[in-house]
Amino acid sequence: MSLAVLLITSCAQFLMFRASSSVALLTDVIHNGGDALTAIPLGAAFVLRSRRAERWSGYFVVGVILVSAILALEQVVERFLSPSTPNHLWALLLAGVTGVIGNEVAALIRWRAGRRLDSAALIADGHHARADGYVSAGIIVSTGFIALGFPIADPIIGLLITALILRATLQSWNTVHRAR
Repeated sequence: MSLAVLLITSCAQFLMFRASSSVALLTDVIHNGGDALTAIPLGAAFVLRSRRAERWSGYFVVGVILVSAILALEQVVERFLSPSTPNHLWALLLAGVTGVIGNEVAALIRWRAGRRLDSAALIADGHHARADGYVSAGIIVSTGFIALGFPIADPIIGLLITALILRATLQSWNTVHRAR
């Protein structure tokens, strides 16, 4: 279910990115798309009913989060080097709201399933989805600053989003690594 929720969220945000050209939103789209894909190895581990497969899928989740942070950072650096002002601010605002809601729903789904299945990897993925909701809230803040005439807020918030993604990487690594 979280796969479907995050795929829908990511696709909707991507369409809004195309209208706005916001690098902060692009970082969120990259990350939400990657998060959607983390459901696949976790689902496979549960179908196999293997603790070892679950643990390795947890490490895969951490790797996906890290790769998305690196891709996001690359886009942010590019925007600092070639500045441009996002447009269609209503689309940008709507994309932020969409991201907050989609990630919160995904977090709740993953936490409930993680507790029911006693899965540290799934619980870690739920924490990650919750953090991503905060990241999407940054898109809303970015929209406000851009509307006030501060377009530099877009790559700055993109950089903050990247930092939060890296923090989520560390938290998820710790959760999976400590699990027995």
